[in-house]
Amino acid sequence: MLLSDELVTAQTMSWVKDFIITQNVCPFAKREVENNSVRYVVLRSKKMDVALEELMAEIQWLDQTPETETTLIIFPSLFKSFHSYLDFVEMAENLMFDQGCEGVYQLATFHPDYCFSGTEPDDVSNYTNRSPYPMLHLLREASLDKAIEFYGDTTEIPNNNIEKMDQLGKQKLDAMFESCMKTNIESE
Repeated sequence: MLLSDELVTAQTMSWVKDFIITQNVCPFAKREVENNSVRYVVLRSKKMDVALEELMAEIQWLDQTPETETTLIIFPSLFKSFHSYLDFVEMAENLMFDQGCEGVYQLATFHPDYCFSGTEPDDVSNYTNRSPYPMLHLLREASLDKAIEFYGDTTEIPNNNIEKMDQLGKQKLDAMFESCMKTNIESE
């Protein structure tokens, strides 16, 4: 069953609000959501080369739209395999480097089956980068630098997040993700 772009976006927005912000996984997210400066783009690409073209088109869009701070690019029908997703991320980063985006934009990565190197798939620490769908978070580096400068020392954020995931436990985390997927777009 093909999910509508509106439903995919609503589920992603629910994940951002009810998981990323509520659990303070990213201390910078709340401000951008409240400022309505997050763009959600659902891409239905079926091939990696097309997805790479769409990524570069989104970078051009951000270049022309400075009031939008960041974009979550959501791939509901591509990258079911985490390993193919990682291959895509590597290609995306190389393309961005080749196109002169280094120091301008940065990618953060999220996938439903995210698994950090050296962890087991069911390790709760992986939930810090798990999402309802495979996605790329396209960030403006200058804005990220300002946010870090304001926030202060960010080195403990990953450790704090892992500790938080441990405290929540797999059962509660799974329930939170399931709740995001039950989002009713009519209530948005």
